[in-house]
Amino acid sequence: MRPSLLDPLFASVRTLAGVGPKISALLLKLLGAESANMLEPRVGQLLFLPPASVIDRRNRPGVAFAEAGAIVTLEVTIDHYQFSPSATKTGAFMRGSVPHRVFAHDDTGEVTLVFFHAQRAWLEKSLPLGEKVIVSGKVEWFNGRASMVHPDHIAPVDGSEDLPLIEPVYPLTAGLSPKTLARAMRDALTRIPDLPEWQDKTLMARENFPTFSQGLHHLHMPQEPEDIAENSPARRRLAYDEFLAGQMALALVRAKTRRLSGRPLMGTGRIITQILANLPYRLTKGQEQAVKDIIRDLKAPERMLRLLQGDVGSGKTVVGLLAMAHAAESGGQSALMAPTEVLARQHFATIAPLAEKAGLKTALLTGREKGKERQRILTALADGTIHIIIGTHALFQEKVDYNDLVLVIIDEQHRFGVHQRLQLTAKGTAPDMLVMTATPIPRTLVLTAFGDMDVSKLTEKPAGRQPVTTAIVPVERLNEIVERMKNAIKQGQKIYWICPLVEESEHVELTSAEERFQSFLPIFGNKLGLIHGRMSGQEKDEAMLAFKRGDTRLLIATTVIEVGVDVPDATVIVIEHAERFGLSQLHQLRGRVGRGDKPSTCLLLYKGPLGEIAKARLQVMRETEDGFRIAEEDLKLRGEGELLGTRQSGTPGFKLASVEAHADLLETARKDARLILERDINLQSERGQALRLLLYIFGRDEAIRLLRAG
Repeated sequence: MRPSLLDPLFASVRTLAGVGPKISALLLKLLGAESANMLEPRVGQLLFLPPASVIDRRNRPGVAFAEAGAIVTLEVTIDHYQFSPSATKTGAFMRGSVPHRVFAHDDTGEVTLVFFHAQRAWLEKSLPLGEKVIVSGKVEWFNGRASMVHPDHIAPVDGSEDLPLIEPVYPLTAGLSPKTLARAMRDALTRIPDLPEWQDKTLMARENFPTFSQGLHHLHMPQEPEDIAENSPARRRLAYDEFLAGQMALALVRAKTRRLSGRPLMGTGRIITQILANLPYRLTKGQEQAVKDIIRDLKAPERMLRLLQGDVGSGKTVVGLLAMAHAAESGGQSALMAPTEVLARQHFATIAPLAEKAGLKTALLTGREKGKERQRILTALADGTIHIIIGTHALFQEKVDYNDLVLVIIDEQHRFGVHQRLQLTAKGTAPDMLVMTATPIPRTLVLTAFGDMDVSKLTEKPAGRQPVTTAIVPVERLNEIVERMKNAIKQGQKIYWICPLVEESEHVELTSAEERFQSFLPIFGNKLGLIHGRMSGQEKDEAMLAFKRGDTRLLIATTVIEVGVDVPDATVIVIEHAERFGLSQLHQLRGRVGRGDKPSTCLLLYKGPLGEIAKARLQVMRETEDGFRIAEEDLKLRGEGELLGTRQSGTPGFKLASVEAHADLLETARKDARLILERDINLQSERGQALRLLLYIFGRDEAIRLLRAG
């Protein structure tokens, strides 16, 4: 049960001033709360909407000194009205009518206040003749006269303390006025309950943090423009609260998972030695270290929770196989789950031959295995004949029973959230878990999504791989590149030429694969191949086979070749309109060359003029082949939500915190969360009870349920 102290924050926004059903629906859209299956947003969710900027109304130059287009605040005396003859008696307007004008002055000059949609009675009441009033808005000059159309604020001089001098500006959605939102926000601030402090006193002093309530007040009623900046103490305090709630939830998942204590898998080293003897290459230092880390974890009595990150082609699958071999030496079974059937079959093709040579029985289980064949696999799995099973989600359906499942490996983890991790572990008697990803994830994002895991990284390329030289070339030099391609083909090289579209579109001036193929046909003749996503599976296979055999030497392709295509003797890739691709996609495409023992080249062909972000992207590609550095830069250019596909992944999309701006706080939050749970695993202490409130406030209820489940 949520503590009643928090009820005001969980009340509907419809309890706030000026918010009815219509405004509530608009706020739901603005806050993105509909993705959380809510019918209407809560007061607390509204308070977590940070302003995008501020309007500074402290500029009081006097009418004569107000600059055109500037927002100013003026203290003026009302002189006379010029009501529109086209307005009705109530003041309502007809289409194309003349506006109402109110003339006023101060010591320096005169100003006209212009109103298109105002009731006459309201104007007479708000701007009484002969009285002094405060008006604030944008000033324009025309024929030497100052005017202000629809002032943003009008207040009597004695009520001017209500005028926001630094006014927050929020993102809006069609139909929602800034005034309505500001009024609701001011009312929401009055609902913040008197909460106990959950942050550490030393940290508060060191970071100059205000209280939670003060932080929200600074954010929504700033005294200075700097109050809303990401590096202000108020914003950093709230960001830290959000990070800590996330890290506490992950640490509780970790603690819960570890409490279902694993069992030590001692192994003998016999099968691993056999597999290593059959490998046609030596492991890289990174692979050796990862295997060492994993075996150490498997031998420990606590459950393993490890993330294995590897760049394009760094050899994660072999590391996974050696982990499963260790499990088999200890008498247990392993399951490797991939997100797609294609990837599952690829793993099976790599792993099965090596495993069989070492005497291990491997099977494949996807949605495609049916009837008797499926039943045979399920029986062999239940009686322990199968040591390694590879497949998709099908591995964890209710009817699949294991004899002794001790290790679960999940490939491409960012497709599965924390909840799925808990679900999977229910299958074995608390199996060890290894998670693999080929998408280099920046350290900060690893912490937000996988804070409950230990991390191993594979950064080297396998032996014999050559570096790839990357050059940025303007499209004007196309003819020169074509000449270079002719020479390269004469020397027996193979080339990929990547286009962004399949066929020409009138709306976008990008060279399509079809069009490029036609234009190159007279030059390269039967040496030219074409592959794109609209082809049938068989046509694609034939096009790839012709390229692999060397029948074709220049393959025009779309991004269909981005992942999983392996032609070791392809040495050149040209990416046309490279400015249109994202960084990680460019990196994946470049990974198609440099897979053999010959030096390779990547040409990034662009059409100018380049925007700042596109320029930065291409520059990063030229400077480095390190997927982890590229991921860090991609994070800076695109933001965390887009990079991990936040919505789909169960990864938190932060409201107040920014992974980039507040990265230093994320490290601290992770350490703090682990320390808290070491000392107070059930959050029973005074600070523990306060931290339970924090978890509720940031919607981490599932973590509270873990506490109860023990």
